[in-house]
This record gives sequence, structure tokens and C-alpha cells, in this order.
Amino acid sequence: MIPFVKAHACGNDFLILEEEVARRQHAALARKLCSRNTSIGADGIEFLERRPNGELFLRLFNADGSEAELSGNGTRCVAAWLASSEGRDDVVLGTHGGPRVCHVVEDADPVYLIESEMGVPRVMPRTIEVPGVGNVVGAMVNVGNPHFVIFVDGDDFTAHGLAWQVLGAQISASSLFAHGTNVEFVKIVSESEIAFRIFERGCGPTTSSGTGTCASSAAAMALRSVNRELKAVAEGGAQRTVWLANDQTMRLTGPAEIICRGEVVGL
Repeated sequence: MIPFVKAHACGNDFLILEEEVARRQHAALARKLCSRNTSIGADGIEFLERRPNGELFLRLFNADGSEAELSGNGTRCVAAWLASSEGRDDVVLGTHGGPRVCHVVEDADPVYLIESEMGVPRVMPRTIEVPGVGNVVGAMVNVGNPHFVIFVDGDDFTAHGLAWQVLGAQISASSLFAHGTNVEFVKIVSESEIAFRIFERGCGPTTSSGTGTCASSAAAMALRSVNRELKAVAEGGAQRTVWLANDQTMRLTGPAEIICRGEVVGL
């Protein structure tokens, strides 16, 4: 039996497993346990490694078994679990996208409000050519993992005559991105608020994304002259981003909730 914890951040849900139970079967476990019809169901698994020197390191595997650099929401879910189970209000979590510092702002167990230091975003305007669509104007954004941000005007987030889910799937798997990319469709609501939708590499449309929130906010701040503090609203709810200057770390604040813990049959 494999012990697990399930948590979500604005509906973006993750399983948390200790690294020692993975037995080098990370991808297979992700594909099996994240299945929503035949297993627990989740957007991905965060494998938590406790290193001999006391460091904590996360490996994220998406529902399709692919490995990603990190997840902002997944990292926050792990921070919430460590706060709930071990009383850690401040924690540094290593990821393949760099370390992330998490601080519990509010504790109403099982719901936690957490601020995370998300690193320094890199924003580069880019026009790409999508077969059957033509030129798509957007921005490549790196926040420890890759994103392509497209600005839209309508409430339905369509772009180039296509539903955002359809265009997002095409761009996410495009050969223009060596390792795929996450795709966000961003609407500027006001100088202090954006709304967006996310097509995530490795799992498709999701209700929220921590790194997607940061990428969308960074692109809006850098290219649309909105405020350096934003309310960013996805289908699963709102998060807050603060990016005081282009060479400073972005801070992301949002909720994470522990759903359950249990055991599941292994492979």
C-alpha cells in the first residue's frame, strides 16, 4: 500500500507522495494514480524527497506521466501539508525550476493562505506561426518553467477564431517548443486585475495554475503597463501577484486546502 495526501489550490489538485515510496516508478505512478475514472484522480503528483542534510526537494509528474520543472500550486499544496502535519509555517522547497520559499499567511486547517517567492520572471514578446491558424502574437515567459501568453479581448477567451482549449492544445505541443509549453489566454480587466485560462502541458485545461498566474501577471505587467500588484482570476478562483521590479522575485499568494489522506494499492 502507498500512503498519499491529496490537496488542491483553486481546484488544481495534486497527490503528495514521499519519494521513498516511488521506487523509480514516478511516471507509471502518476499515470495510474492521477486517473480520474479508475483511481484517486489529480492533475499531477508531487514527490517529496527528504534529504539527509534536511533539505526538502520536489519532483513533479503530470497526469500523463511527463515530468515538469515545478508547479506553483503544487508547491503550495506541499507547503500546506507540511504546515498541517509538521507545523512548518516557513519552508524552502527545492524544485527543478529553482527553490521556492513558502510562508503561511493564514492557518485555518485544512485551508491555508500561503505566500510563495516564485523567482524572477523572464518575459520575451514573440510571434509564432501555428499551422492552420497563422501568426499568433504573444509572449514567451519563463518562471522556472515555460509559458506562452496570448492576450484576448472576449469573455470566452477565444483567439484567432478558436476556443482557447483548441488553440492551447496546438501551441502546447508545437515543435517550436522543445519540451512543450504551458499556454495562457489573458484578458486585462483593469489596471489591477486580469482574468485568464490555462492549458497546461501534461494535463490539459486546468482550473488554476500558480506558475500560469505568475506568467500571465508578468506578461501583463511588462507588456500592458498594468499595476505591479494584481488580482489574477482563473476558473478556480483568484490569486494575488506582486512584482515590484523586473529584476526582483515575484510573490504569489493564494489558498491551498488539504482534501484527504489515505492509502492506495501500488502498481
